Amino acid sequence: MDLSKQIARVKAILGTPRTEWPVIASEPATIGGIYKDYVLILAAIPAVFGFLKYSVIGISLPFLGTYRAGIGTGLSGMVTSYVLGLASVYVLSLIVDALAPTFGGQKNSVQAFKAVVYASTASWIAGIGQVLPWVSMLILLAGGVYSIYLLYLGLPQTMKCPAEKAAGYTAVTFVVAIVLSWLISFAVGGIIGVGGAMRGAGLPGVSDSRDGGGFDKDSAMGKLESMARQAEEASKKMEAAQKSGDVNAQREAAGDILSAVAGGGDQVESLAPDRIKPFVPESLAGLKRTEISAERNNAMGMQVSEARGTYSDDAGRSLRLEIVDMGGMKGMMAFAGWAAGEQERETDQGYEKTYKQDGRLVHEEWDRERKSGEYSTVLGERFSVKLSGEASSIAELKTAVASLDLAGLEALKNEGVKRD
Repeated sequence: MDLSKQIARVKAILGTPRTEWPVIASEPATIGGIYKDYVLILAAIPAVFGFLKYSVIGISLPFLGTYRAGIGTGLSGMVTSYVLGLASVYVLSLIVDALAPTFGGQKNSVQAFKAVVYASTASWIAGIGQVLPWVSMLILLAGGVYSIYLLYLGLPQTMKCPAEKAAGYTAVTFVVAIVLSWLISFAVGGIIGVGGAMRGAGLPGVSDSRDGGGFDKDSAMGKLESMARQAEEASKKMEAAQKSGDVNAQREAAGDILSAVAGGGDQVESLAPDRIKPFVPESLAGLKRTEISAERNNAMGMQVSEARGTYSDDAGRSLRLEIVDMGGMKGMMAFAGWAAGEQERETDQGYEKTYKQDGRLVHEEWDRERKSGEYSTVLGERFSVKLSGEASSIAELKTAVASLDLAGLEALKNEGVKRD
């Protein structure tokens, strides 16, 4: 396995897909070779980070606490997820190959496998976002939509289908991929005790790619193209590391590439603990702070910082404040904000909804019976602020969040951003 070639391919398919797809389509390859040289490592990303999420970090369940699967159970789920992920890529490629004549393309099993594998790169890398708080689903959505975009660009090159039929070909493949994702989610969920389902999006803003056309520049896909161009520029400085032959330098370069893509073309250093900690006040909503912590973590070149505060009184009332600087995932978070639509769910006990207010992404949940819930917002497409616990109404949680120094936090959105 040539790590430098793998790094170069990841960089190229994410940063310059329009020029990389013809290269992919023309190079000789076998399904086994692609598995060995590309799939085995990248497909492990969502499985490994899923294990970290479910067994190490845990899942915060409203009103119940934090759930963690046992290490043994988590490892079983990780292995199952990984194996099923490897299998699903091949199964999906068989379907892409079978559908080729329907959309004016040419059947070729190796080319179909190429289309599925390299289009999946964005989704695999977005799997890192599982360790983030409530925005993790939006990060996964952003990666999924980028993979749809990559497949849309790749099918005319690999399967030789007419450009005007690529959108339909992509849409049908996407539906099949969703079904396979559900099967994997339910299989893994059955092992670790939690269920999951993938949400998807269509292809908004598509215009004819002929005669110099493409996606409308203000659409979500148009912004993705802009992000890809930024990532291309950010990755040029990695060439020396790839040519050096130094394995450590190549690994560092791989982290820098992922950081550049996830950061929207920028290298981002998240806030140091002592910079984010002051935004957790000594009192909130009439409650005194009884616990505070702050930390900064780095995974594959992407930094994330988090500060937490617990507020309580003698009567047993408790609130939990979480402030997260998504730093290295800033670019993916920005696209998640572009891609996210309004969602609302009402039950007899309460409601849950996601929407945009004054340009900010907002999420709120409320349980009328327990008189508890959570209110979250994203500032500057970088900082997540979440308050959860008991209150007289959701309005009280909103007021408490509004009392924080949100403007001061949002003003730091460009701190640590290194633009090339």
